[in-house]
Amino acid sequence: MLEEAGVCEIIITTGLFDDVLVDYCQSLELQADITFVKNEAYQDTNYIYSIYCAREYLDDDILLMHGDLVFEEQVLRQVLASEKSCMAVSRMHSLPDKDFKAVIEDGRITKIGVEFFDRAAAAWPLYMLKKRDWDVWLEQIVFCCERGDVKCYAEKAFNEISDACSVFPMDIGKLLCSEIDTPEDLEALSMQMGELENRLVYMCFSTDMLHSGHVAIIKKAKRLGKLMIGVLSDEAVASYKRFPLLPFSERKVMFENIAGVYQVVEQKSLSYRENLERYMPSFVVHGDDWRSGFQKPVRDEVAKVLDSYGGMLVEFPYSDDEKYRILEKRARSELSLPDMRRARLRKTIEMKGTVTAIEAHSGLTGLIAEKTVVYQNGEARQFDAMWVSSLCDSTAKGKPDIELVDMTSRFRTIDDIMEVTTKPVIFDGDTGGLPEHFVYTVKTLERIGVSMVIVEDKIGLKKNSLFGNEVCQTQDSIAKFSEKIAAGKKAQKTRDFMICARIESLILEKGMEDALERAFAFVNAGADAVMIHSRKREPDEIFEFVEKFRQEDKNTVLVVVPTTFNKVTEEEFKARGVNIVIYANQLIRAGVPAMQNAAKMILENHRAKECDDMCMSIKDIITLIPEEEQV
Repeated sequence: MLEEAGVCEIIITTGLFDDVLVDYCQSLELQADITFVKNEAYQDTNYIYSIYCAREYLDDDILLMHGDLVFEEQVLRQVLASEKSCMAVSRMHSLPDKDFKAVIEDGRITKIGVEFFDRAAAAWPLYMLKKRDWDVWLEQIVFCCERGDVKCYAEKAFNEISDACSVFPMDIGKLLCSEIDTPEDLEALSMQMGELENRLVYMCFSTDMLHSGHVAIIKKAKRLGKLMIGVLSDEAVASYKRFPLLPFSERKVMFENIAGVYQVVEQKSLSYRENLERYMPSFVVHGDDWRSGFQKPVRDEVAKVLDSYGGMLVEFPYSDDEKYRILEKRARSELSLPDMRRARLRKTIEMKGTVTAIEAHSGLTGLIAEKTVVYQNGEARQFDAMWVSSLCDSTAKGKPDIELVDMTSRFRTIDDIMEVTTKPVIFDGDTGGLPEHFVYTVKTLERIGVSMVIVEDKIGLKKNSLFGNEVCQTQDSIAKFSEKIAAGKKAQKTRDFMICARIESLILEKGMEDALERAFAFVNAGADAVMIHSRKREPDEIFEFVEKFRQEDKNTVLVVVPTTFNKVTEEEFKARGVNIVIYANQLIRAGVPAMQNAAKMILENHRAKECDDMCMSIKDIITLIPEEEQV
């Protein structure tokens, strides 16, 4: 236990049966440097004299303990972590008759002995002593022994100089710490050990790659009792970290096959509350990295729930090793590969029910979509996918949204985005063109790793839907558009790729029945998803369509683009059965006025200083760019 805690120099004083003790310690084959010092006068002295015999080795901070102590690892950790000299005590234990008590006055220990009961707490001879305090105590030990006072406890020497030696109580509460002096002590301790082994210890993991840091903390947690591991659900992992390389079922099996793990359960969210209230573990173990940052509210909730029934939070130093970051970087690289990326949209919908996408029209906006995270109440919110919009792609190139930008150019935009991101891509395919053209578009998009193409049921020169009947727009027939969808589905090679039929009936004021008729027909033709659009600021007709569609079809993916009806929250869309919410043009709409304002300020002031406050620093922009892309 000492070696694993990082103690590398151990001094053991011996007396009777020292050969047995030495042989046993050497048989452990530990890496720690163990020095044995025999008290030849052990029959006529107490351990104050054993310390005197070993005094030349004790010129440092000292962890001092009696050899007949049994304690659990958490006690040792607490004592070692103390920044001040301390002694293990417990105000929750009744005062023993024959064992040590510590008198505590003004927060400090002033007397230690078996005879003290007033203002005292149960105490054990387990100390962490800073050199400045130990030097004072050791000097008095030497003085006592050299005057012939060798049959007393070393604590007698402490009591004589406690005013000059600052030792503080380290309250270990209900944790196991006990001295074994008699067979009765041993019997009582054996019962306590049985209870300790049955204590429930809870940890939660999101990882899909086990490394030495995980193994080390699991090993420590197992010493506290029976280890239950909560594995975060796929949805929880994807919402705060990244899409998991392994699904929940495989991650669960991975932990079930670790020796010493008692049980593995699902944790459905970042919040521990549900599982803590259900299983009521004695301990929750976690790395100390969540004491600050976005997970702090989660930690605070855990501490509050544990406190409500007497549980305890145990935090070990977080393993922040470069090799772990390399593993995570490698995992993210795998997520960017076409086959991995293409499949993620469908899987994320299956995991979460409703996913969100935001438009990206360049590598930089793709990085914004990839890396923007908002932390709320201990949870992280981020976009699940990116929408490559015909409108935004054309606008970024300074061209009208009439399908003027050819597919080769649009595929280049996708390539720019995919090169620096990992999240799924939904592609705006406009009308899809002729069926013969659409087939090749599907093949190309599927091959490069796009997850979904959305095509609208219109023909002729494209006009933006939000103009409605203000411009001439022609809706394709149900039969012909169904043929286009069927041709596209026949051309694709994998189940992962999705074709979404965008219905313009509400935009063109053809009515709800026409929209529903088209939706069911397009699904029958093979469409994996249906997008319903509206120009109206109120969501009523969108809600009506979703409700009526879901009465007949519970499974087909439903997509909305709340550009005009933007008051509706994602939670409300999810409750009504919507699967994809696309924020279709907000980044380019936000960027244009900001750039215009910056340009005007420079012209008005004949310099750039005035617009600095509204500009992001180049350094901050560069941090968005992956390291391997920086020059």
